[in-house]
Amino acid sequence: MTVRPCLPWPDKRLRSPAAPVEAITDEIRAIWQDMIDTMEAMPGVGLAAPQIGVMLRLAVVDASTERGKAIRLANPEILHASVEPRQHEEASPNLPGVSAKITRPRAVTVRYLDADGALTERDFVGLEATSVQHQIDHLNGRMYFDRLSKVKRDMLLRRARKFN
Repeated sequence: MTVRPCLPWPDKRLRSPAAPVEAITDEIRAIWQDMIDTMEAMPGVGLAAPQIGVMLRLAVVDASTERGKAIRLANPEILHASVEPRQHEEASPNLPGVSAKITRPRAVTVRYLDADGALTERDFVGLEATSVQHQIDHLNGRMYFDRLSKVKRDMLLRRARKFN
């Protein structure tokens, strides 16, 4: 079990788009396993590779109640998003101590390479959909608080400075 440290905000890598994954290799599978170990230790419902300083388009999501059902995604892209919104309190281990209610589509269809290297399409709903969208934001160099108004974002970042 390898729990990797999460980059502290405002590390520049958190603002950089991650590079595509060319193929699913043993090295990629090992990174995924470290990501799952790190996510479980937080505990969280998802993690993107840039959060631990790996600048590849890799994410893991596990919103199951029993845990141990992590979905491994490489190069995820949203093909379709529902018009019905869902609000959820989001946070990030990269900026501990603060969170904010974020509104995102309630369901998304995502295409990605799975753990076997197969191109897969899957529907994510509810907390899984929120988490996968949150991770894709990280892969694109965005943080959840970028979805807030400037006033709310500035307030959140000021509160975060008090914790860190």
